[in-house]
Amino acid sequence: MIYVGVTGWGDHDSLYPTPQDRKEKLAAYAGHFPAVEVDSTYYAIQPERNYQKWVSETPDDFRFIVKVHRAMSGHDRENKDPLGPIFEQYLASIEPMRQSGKIAAILVQLPPWFDVSKVHLEYLQTIRKSLAGLPVAIEFRNPSWYSDAYQERTLRFLAEHQFIHTICDEPQTEDGSVPFVPVVTQETAFVRLHGRNVAGWLKKPGQSSEDWRKVRCLYRYSEEELQELALHIRSLAEQAKDVYVFFNNNSAGDAVPNAKRLIEILGLDYESLAPRQISLF
Repeated sequence: MIYVGVTGWGDHDSLYPTPQDRKEKLAAYAGHFPAVEVDSTYYAIQPERNYQKWVSETPDDFRFIVKVHRAMSGHDRENKDPLGPIFEQYLASIEPMRQSGKIAAILVQLPPWFDVSKVHLEYLQTIRKSLAGLPVAIEFRNPSWYSDAYQERTLRFLAEHQFIHTICDEPQTEDGSVPFVPVVTQETAFVRLHGRNVAGWLKKPGQSSEDWRKVRCLYRYSEEELQELALHIRSLAEQAKDVYVFFNNNSAGDAVPNAKRLIEILGLDYESLAPRQISLF
């Protein structure tokens, strides 16, 4: 099955035309898309009650991809014990969702400095052991993993350690981007679409008074680009049991219309969406 959605459910205003929708955003979101990526977990360990609430607000067939906390993925360089209690806290917090069967994958989005090295390979093996029994998706953000010397070995390593390969579409810069590599390593395939805004992608925090997060993924995929992506997604669906495709290009609200158009192109018809609120105006 192909699941198309967007990252997060809080910032997509076009999905929430009624006061009730705005009050219960996830329930409203589930009336449009069959899956979502949870990003709030990257910034803080969420209480169990949040997961219980999210499970109760979505249909039985709804699926979540949940990011790990930044300390778990190596973003906190000052953290001297990245394998300490944070893993136990995270696992305890997601237990209600795990029990529900609604977790499609746990996403480990690695930092840009996480390059090919023995210590990093060992850390990935430790992550696999620490998250044993869970489907884990790895998103590399350092291009060294896809270099001519390492790409084949990278993909083989992911397959051998039962990692889902996160396939990324992002702006292609000279030395700071990962390429689009539509290769499946497990029965689940995962595609994240960040847009193709090279200038915005290269901006760094502090370089400008402009909020860099608002321009980093400022992009709307064209019809031609969506048709191209659809070809790749159909091919992935022939190799994997499930394919999850999430648009992350929401700096100007482009993720939702792009996702809905891709659903149309792929001819998808989701029968188990949540009922939508009816607006009188």
